[in-house]
Amino acid sequence: MKFKNDKQRKAMFANIKFGKKGIKIDKNYFPVSYSKGNYTKESGLPEGTITIYSKSYKHFPKELNPENESDMRTDYFEKDRVRIKPSNKYYKEVNKNV
Repeated sequence: MKFKNDKQRKAMFANIKFGKKGIKIDKNYFPVSYSKGNYTKESGLPEGTITIYSKSYKHFPKELNPENESDMRTDYFEKDRVRIKPSNKYYKEVNKNV
């Protein structure tokens, strides 16, 4: 998603809604699944971290810091995922839907 300015970007993320089956950002819907699990110390993720997995190949906005290790050279395609740590401002809302 491209924004004309920071005001438009902030307005869009003021309208983010986390539902049981998807995330709605403004008028864009992203079907997702959630996972809350125990992570090893080696992963570097704090206890309680929630992972949001995309159910489609539609990319999450960069502001959610998506992870995607697709490799175009080898035809390996991966769906986006987002890690929501307990310190994240969306954590409480996301945690309700896990």
